[in-house]
Amino acid sequence: MTETMLQFVGRPQAYPGKRPADLRAEDFREIANRYAPPAAEDQAGRCSQCGVPYCSVHCPLHNHIPDWLRLTAEGRLREAYELSNSTSTMPEICGRICPQDRLCEGNCVIEFTGHGAVTIGAVEKFITDTAWEEGWVEPVTVGPARGQSVGIVGAGPAGLAAAEYLRNYGYDVHVYDRYDRAGGLLTYGIPGFKLEKHVVMRRVERLKDGGIVFHENFEVGRDASLDELRQRHDGVLIATGVYKPRAIKAPGVGSDGVVDALDFLTASNRKGFGDAVPAFDDGSLDAAGKHVVVIGGGDTAMDCVRTSIRQGAASVKCLYRRDRANMPGSQREVANAEEEGVEFVWLSAPEAFAAGNDDALGRVTGVQASRMRLGAADASGRRAPEIDPAGGFDVPADLVIKALGFDAEDLPTMFGAPELGVTRWGTVLVGKTLMTSLDGVFAAGDIVRGASLVVWAIRDGRDVSAAMHKWLKAKAAAAKVAA
Repeated sequence: MTETMLQFVGRPQAYPGKRPADLRAEDFREIANRYAPPAAEDQAGRCSQCGVPYCSVHCPLHNHIPDWLRLTAEGRLREAYELSNSTSTMPEICGRICPQDRLCEGNCVIEFTGHGAVTIGAVEKFITDTAWEEGWVEPVTVGPARGQSVGIVGAGPAGLAAAEYLRNYGYDVHVYDRYDRAGGLLTYGIPGFKLEKHVVMRRVERLKDGGIVFHENFEVGRDASLDELRQRHDGVLIATGVYKPRAIKAPGVGSDGVVDALDFLTASNRKGFGDAVPAFDDGSLDAAGKHVVVIGGGDTAMDCVRTSIRQGAASVKCLYRRDRANMPGSQREVANAEEEGVEFVWLSAPEAFAAGNDDALGRVTGVQASRMRLGAADASGRRAPEIDPAGGFDVPADLVIKALGFDAEDLPTMFGAPELGVTRWGTVLVGKTLMTSLDGVFAAGDIVRGASLVVWAIRDGRDVSAAMHKWLKAKAAAAKVAA
């Protein structure tokens, strides 16, 4: 093994090469190509095969990372794919969009020694993309029919993962989603330069081919109440995610040209599909030729600034109330954005939004910003931002994008289910079995844990499907005894 592995001392870390910033900023293709097989094998061979694999420990799915790195280094790619696929329903998606610098790679042992982490995400992407090309990705395994059905509300990563596992168990699975395409934020929230849409669509088609029924353009509360879904199915899973944008309380926030991040990203992604998008076509959600200011420092803000660049913005600035070291978004994404021409204005926060007095629509003309400084640590341990008395400044803007995160929608009201228990944050309340306050109704993903990572949603989908399977088996057994 040592001939193939443990090569981190003499073999430097090398990610797949990124396209030049000026060229990649012209389109929505992913910014880096896949490894060639020799490069993937070489980089996988840098793994130290440590006794306690912190990469796996810090992966929410606990992927068998050192094992499939070894198989890759040995050229046993099909086995590497099968092992990677055994713990994840979407390994090539996680390889593209997981913040590896905060998870597996950030906890790689050789990273701590100064040799640079193994490029786990890029290898994971390589393995599964190769599997698709070679025809190794098998159809969904369908278990023996159980005569029971499950309804899943939400076709995002948690819902899709749960749908596949429940189909494996032999249940009839119906997925209900408000959008016209499945995938949730994978489809409409994440830009193509991070996750090209054919990658998501082929996963969805595989689920459809496996007999999972998708009801698109279906809104619970409009097309059916939650209670009606409970009557249709033996069990129901709520996996809607969280979509309510967090608000900014500042004068002028209602001005024309101050928009929500998800509206902006959805419009862009729909144009990528070739859809007619009136709010984009009339310029409202198109950054072309505009001075764009994005408020926020998370991954959604990074998506917005980089999308604005690709749409041809005249300038793009990102205002964040903390400094670079304390921002929640991926440092890799910040670096990519800077390479593409985004200017970050650290330690700044909007105080008001200026609008032209002669514009009947109150069109935004700029952001009046406060300078911030970091004070004492808050409850989370991070230093809390506070206004710097040194004064503020103005930033010209034709388009302001609010990217401050998402909260849960009012599901009890939307679903016509006032008895559905929620937390004080509006997320759905579940017990240890992941069942809600309603018998036979379970919940998983962001609607339970709050806005989080795609990999956690996949993990939650895996966990809740096992919990539902146990409950549904008990339900069937009880019905059999009663009969």
